[in-house]
Amino acid sequence: MRRAVRIDITPGVIIYRILHHGSARYAIGDRTTARLTLAGSPTELMNVREGQGAEIELASARLLAPVVPGKIVAVGRNYADHAQELGNEVPAEPILFLKPPSAILDPEGEIELPKQSERVDFEGELALVIGRRARRVSRERWREHVLGFSCANDVTARDLQKRDVQFTRGKSFDTFCPLGPAIVTDADPADLQLTTRVNGEVKQSARTSQMIFSPAHLLEFITSIMTLEAGDVILTGTPAGVGPMQAGDRVEVEIESIGTLGNRARAASI
Repeated sequence: MRRAVRIDITPGVIIYRILHHGSARYAIGDRTTARLTLAGSPTELMNVREGQGAEIELASARLLAPVVPGKIVAVGRNYADHAQELGNEVPAEPILFLKPPSAILDPEGEIELPKQSERVDFEGELALVIGRRARRVSRERWREHVLGFSCANDVTARDLQKRDVQFTRGKSFDTFCPLGPAIVTDADPADLQLTTRVNGEVKQSARTSQMIFSPAHLLEFITSIMTLEAGDVILTGTPAGVGPMQAGDRVEVEIESIGTLGNRARAASI
């Protein structure tokens, strides 16, 4: 009989990635301060409980995207109201697409509105950050492979997406995946409030309990197709209320118990 293996997920910490003396460093702390860790990868962070290095005041720190993923697996139409607002049917199984790692953008980084598109939309989403290799994971054991949760903006060139009849170009421009501000390891994604604001005005307001496919279902489905590695990110879909951004707009994605991801949009120079 195969004996169950106990996997120790980092309990109750907030993981930041900070630019410190010119280098990207992980730090663990609370909402105001964090201590640098000796860990150099998400794999090592799975069992780290506290920082051992210098204390950093987060208000004066430059936060980086909390992870550099090997791949970003995104889920389309995972909220029924969003599927309906785009005139699509509610899917019978998850719809997947990939965003390139080059789309990752730091908190407070600028979203570039490319010249090729006349409509670039915001899409606030809950992100899952993988903490250890995941292949053919059952939904009962999904949590053993997830380091924690973050906020994301699945920026989309809507006109190009419709023109191409597939998602790659419209989802893949540089800066089209803001992520952060941190990874929260002990959030319960079952029923969190998700709010997206543009220039302070609420545009999206939903609860993660409205997802068609839960995080457990998504991890089981995705890992039946492809192996996920530590640091990979799953974007779990966006609710209704998506809309276009204009140059100068500030977009904030706030998720209960996780934090607020803020970015400003600007026109691309080339």
